[in-house]
Amino acid sequence: MALKTKGFFPRLWRVTKRVLIFLFIFHLFYLILLKWVDPPITLTQLGSLFSGDGLKRNYVSMKNISPYAKLAVISSEDQLFPDHDGFDFKSIEKAMKHNQKSKSLHGASTISQQVAKNVFLWQGRSWIRKALETYFTFMIEWIWGKKRILEMYLNVSEMGKGIYGIDASAKYYFNKPAKNLTRTEAALIAACLPNPKVFTIKPVSKHVAARFPWIMSQMYHLQEDEDIQKLIQ
Repeated sequence: MALKTKGFFPRLWRVTKRVLIFLFIFHLFYLILLKWVDPPITLTQLGSLFSGDGLKRNYVSMKNISPYAKLAVISSEDQLFPDHDGFDFKSIEKAMKHNQKSKSLHGASTISQQVAKNVFLWQGRSWIRKALETYFTFMIEWIWGKKRILEMYLNVSEMGKGIYGIDASAKYYFNKPAKNLTRTEAALIAACLPNPKVFTIKPVSKHVAARFPWIMSQMYHLQEDEDIQKLIQ
């Protein structure tokens, strides 16, 4: 019995090591592939299907997305997106100080972090998920680059109950493709982030009604920024 037990653990370790190596190679291959190919489905989208919310989505390329939509989400979610390496440390520090004093939690996730979570991980709060989010954020910043990250964000983000991506939301709310969105329409969609199930566009919730004029003003303020112009054109 002792001999069998002694041989069992080395075999278990060899199998475990092979599985881990395979998973590492597979995830790296998938991550590189997604630089050019859209994800077939995400865990968040699967959750939407299983919960009964449905799944409306339509991946589109950057050339088929209105520059106003790109500008709106940068203005709303991450104004330093062209400049940081995936993390806005000043906003993170500010949010941590707020959360220590208040029951209402403030987030400080950049567009890159949100893409890492939405494409590779699951929703919810845990240290394990946050650690994985940090890893994937570094990887997509390194491998994909800013334009691909922004394109992915506009395609996989939930923008309504069971509605994923800017094109599906443009057609659902305004009966037009994403490339034809106006400045005001883009700002309205951006205003529903990051909680589109609560911050509704149809009917317009108080949050969206109050936030979208601010987003509009930020869009006017940021539209001449050279680094942003390179991303949205």
